[in-house]
Amino acid sequence: MDEMQTMERTEILIDGVAAHLAQEQDLDELLDRISEAANGPARFIDFIVVGNRRMRVLVTPRSRVVISTSTVQYDPRDTGDERTPWGGLFDFEFAQDSAGRAPGE
Repeated sequence: MDEMQTMERTEILIDGVAAHLAQEQDLDELLDRISEAANGPARFIDFIVVGNRRMRVLVTPRSRVVISTSTVQYDPRDTGDERTPWGGLFDFEFAQDSAGRAPGE
């Protein structure tokens, strides 16, 4: 029996809004940018989330940020390459035929 492949998934909560970072995100660099924004005038920071989509968040000195990591099953789609998004509406759009019907309709 093959052993299940796993990877680390990092969840970031900013003012109560959760996002899961895509693989290949430099967590230390992101934490530095969040710290800088939280200790100065408000500014936007950006990062890539699961689904290979860019997220931009306004961080202020009043923002509350919580980071956690967990081990999850490996997902080969989670590359961090925003040129190849997947999940949510992206999967729905690409699963439709030229008449706008989803498979099986």
